[in-house]
Amino acid sequence: MPRTFFVGGNWKCNGTAQSVSALVDTLNNADLPAAGIVEVVVAPTYVHIPLVQQKLRFEIAVSAQNCWVKGNGAYTGEVSADILVDLGLHWVILGHSERRSLLQESNEFVADKTVYALSKGLNVILCVGETLAQRENGDTMNIVNDQIKAVADKLSPSDWTKVVVAYEPVWAIGTGKVATTEQAQEVHQQLRSWLSDNVSADVGAQTRIIYGGSVSAKNCNELAGAPDIDGFLVGGASLKPEFVDIIASAKNRASA
Repeated sequence: MPRTFFVGGNWKCNGTAQSVSALVDTLNNADLPAAGIVEVVVAPTYVHIPLVQQKLRFEIAVSAQNCWVKGNGAYTGEVSADILVDLGLHWVILGHSERRSLLQESNEFVADKTVYALSKGLNVILCVGETLAQRENGDTMNIVNDQIKAVADKLSPSDWTKVVVAYEPVWAIGTGKVATTEQAQEVHQQLRSWLSDNVSADVGAQTRIIYGGSVSAKNCNELAGAPDIDGFLVGGASLKPEFVDIIASAKNRASA
């Protein structure tokens, strides 16, 4: 079956009640592609999740930006997958490069969080990606393969129906630099081949692999036309009205 285009908005550590409400109003009033063409998920801060849930149109799902590796307990400052499920959420972002670098989350730790989140019924947006130095050294595929392998070693093939892989080259996140369509397509195609060879052909064919890294209204349509780019995980631009244009790029993929 065709892979439904997927657009996620990662709002990161941003927002006030006023600005979040204004952003929700923009999305509520937008003329978005039909559900069969695109699936849209936004990830506000933890404290803004109830506000967004209350006001946002039902076609757009709400995600958390992270969750703890275990269940409830004496883990001050953490939020468990159990709590996210209790809030009515269905998605969580895991393995984002900012958490891997700033908080030193290892491949194994991200894998363990993924396993636990899936066990509680959450869908996971799993982030992988290389630094500029790693790309310049020719290590891109070694890095992303190691990141995906750590997770794949702990999942069954059926688990992958609840995972969206987000390829986010670290050197392109928030820098204004964007992987060319050819660069992104190459990594996406090789990730898909890795899943086919190491998990199953069905998983390789059906898993959605989305791109993140300074995605904007200016570059989204070209990127969306690549055969193995199944959508976007958008950072800064998801806080702006142009996020609507990025969502609309799904039409470019649908007609390709």
